[in-house]
Amino acid sequence: MTPETNDYGQPVGPDIVGWEPSAGLEPSLISGRFCRLEPLNADNHVASLWQAWREPAPEFDHDPEALARWTYLGGRPFNDESGCRAWLTRMSGDRELLCYAVVDLADGHAVGMAAYLNEIPVDGRVEIGHLSFSPRMARTVMSSEALMLMMAEAFDKGYRRLEWKCDALNAPSRRAAERLGFCFEGIFRQHRVVAGRNRDTAWFSVLDEEWPAIRDCHRRWLAPANFDNEGRQRQSLSSMIAASRSPSLLY
Repeated sequence: MTPETNDYGQPVGPDIVGWEPSAGLEPSLISGRFCRLEPLNADNHVASLWQAWREPAPEFDHDPEALARWTYLGGRPFNDESGCRAWLTRMSGDRELLCYAVVDLADGHAVGMAAYLNEIPVDGRVEIGHLSFSPRMARTVMSSEALMLMMAEAFDKGYRRLEWKCDALNAPSRRAAERLGFCFEGIFRQHRVVAGRNRDTAWFSVLDEEWPAIRDCHRRWLAPANFDNEGRQRQSLSSMIAASRSPSLLY
């Protein structure tokens, strides 16, 4: 595509027509078929989150497998339920974040957490991050749906760019982003210092013009017809996303 030029013959970005900055995201209940996103509240969610995050060995507060899940978040920031409550209180009170507890509709227990951050309404961009999913969410339809709900909420509120960032060494997070339809943009080298170590950051995004095709993939993947009687998917989300891609995004 030939770029537009200004009065001085310089290439410039296209005019943005018919878009107004979002009024911003507000705490709300966001419900799906398998989970509900509830604005994070320490009093309401600490007991079930503390229990879920301690799995698979809740009797051992320093279980290596449980602690390893926090490596790319800088380490688990608490070691007991009171510390967990204090951390959840800080997170829910941080005005730079909009944190949600992921509640399993099967039993009403909170089993994970996610947040919106780096929200810049005037530019129409926001990020999904602070993903702290328990083993109960691992490789489940519920974990996919929770993130799909957050993606849909952002675009429904008028955002034009949704971001996902993670440690460049965090291969599971990178795979999850691309599976959901995010486009890899590159690596910010020496972007942060986390727990005394260098972090290069991988950047991903979805744009508003890409969202309708991605949303359609999400809906088709979540449809009951896409799962057999044992709950196994008939077609993978990754294959749906790949088939929907514009050739310009296949690199």
